Parts: sequence; C-alpha cells; structure tokens
Amino acid sequence: MKKTLLIVLAFGTIQMAFSQQESAFGDGEWFKFRMSYSNWLKAGEATLTVKDSKLNNKDVYHVVGKGKTTGMIKWFFKVKDRYESYFDKHTLLPYRFIRDIDEGGHTKDIEIDFDQKNNKAHVNDKKHNKKTVWNTKPNIQDMVSTYYYLRNNIDVSKLKIGDEFKIDMFFDEETYGFKLQYLGEETISTNFGKIEALKFRPYVMAGRVFKEEESLTLWVSKDKNKVPLRIKADLAVGSLRADLEAFKGLKHPFQIVVEN
Repeated sequence: MKKTLLIVLAFGTIQMAFSQQESAFGDGEWFKFRMSYSNWLKAGEATLTVKDSKLNNKDVYHVVGKGKTTGMIKWFFKVKDRYESYFDKHTLLPYRFIRDIDEGGHTKDIEIDFDQKNNKAHVNDKKHNKKTVWNTKPNIQDMVSTYYYLRNNIDVSKLKIGDEFKIDMFFDEETYGFKLQYLGEETISTNFGKIEALKFRPYVMAGRVFKEEESLTLWVSKDKNKVPLRIKADLAVGSLRADLEAFKGLKHPFQIVVEN
C-alpha cells in the first residue's frame, strides 16, 4: 500500500505534443481521489490543491498534494504524505519542491530548490541534515509540476494511437525519465456520469512497488480541464485504483456525456 499519493501523482507523467492554448487550470482548483486496494477494499484518499502565491518575488502557483491511508488499511500500514510544488505561472517550471512522507515508518523530509537558469537542483535532506547540489537537464520538472505543465500544452488533435512521449523529472537526488504511450479514447463511467477520456500507459520501473513496466493505466478527461479521472496500477502484491471523487474550482465546464 505504499506510495498512495505517488500513484495519484503519476497522472502527471504524461508528455505530449505542445501548442499554446487557453490555461486549463487556475487558483482555487481542488481534486479529491478515492483509493481502493484490489478493487474492493478502501485504501486511502488524496487531494490536490492549487493556489496563487509568491516565491522570491515571483508569481507562482503553489500546489499541495496530500495522501493518507484510511479504513482498515491504516491499522496495518499507515501512510501520511505531503507533496508541494511552487512553479512559475507563465513557464510552469518549478522553483521549489517539497516531499514530506511517512509510509509505514519509512520517512523522508526533503526540500529541493531548482535553479532553472543554471540547471541545478539544491537538495536539502532535512531528516539527515544534509545539503547537496545536483546537475539537472534543461526545463526539468518535479513530480507535481509536471502534470500542470502538460495540462496547459496538450494538443489532442495531434495525438495518434501508439504515440510515445518522454519527460524528465527530478526528485530526491535523481532524474527520472518517463515514457508514456497514448492508447486512444474511451468513455468511462464515473461518480459524475459517463465521461469521454484520453487513455495512456506510462512505463514505470518494475520491482518493489510495481509488478511490471506496463503496470499503470490512466484516464484524463478530454475537455479543456484535462481532469485526472482514474488510474489503475498492478502492484507487486495486489492492485491499486484511484478515482476522482470530488472537485471544485475548475476553470472550464466539466463535460459529462451521460449523467448518473
């Protein structure tokens, strides 16, 4: 049951063709996700909140992601995670990323300041009182800012089934390269009704958490909001599913094909 919030934030690993268009999100947007284990046991919940803010006199979006186990699961494996990203309101490139997690006693408290001009990441490991500087690739993203960066630049008209895309993200002390394949369109049933969605398969590292490289499947709304609707993950033990349970502050109308 580890990485509950990380699973949800995997919605942000999509890399697509880019084109300037109207912003897909703004101040006040809020999502809540319901997590279930092996498709029946309530496992936890996660939220994502967007707020206008300032960092070092720069206009930024401040996104806070929280995740925790609930119900019976928390008595066996307690998770309480908090992720934060401060990214530029215009370029959507991150300036600061915070990862404060407790996953069954496995804890991390890391703050990363990005120097986008000089391609550096200044990592402050507060738990171990250790500070380091790492080289990064140009236009590096963190695991939260990625999703918002891509939401504003998705050009659905250019997507073809089988297209593969890549993006680089940095967190903790490493750069991670993600590859994602576009699987096509699908109308899915949700708590809000049937919704037209774009379907993707991000490739992840098989091992302790994920069963294999093709363990994740995700669905994003086809409307201007590019709302994360659902993600399924085959884990090393069991499976995990996240479904959008509630939302507010969307910038555009939420398009529902058939209401419940």
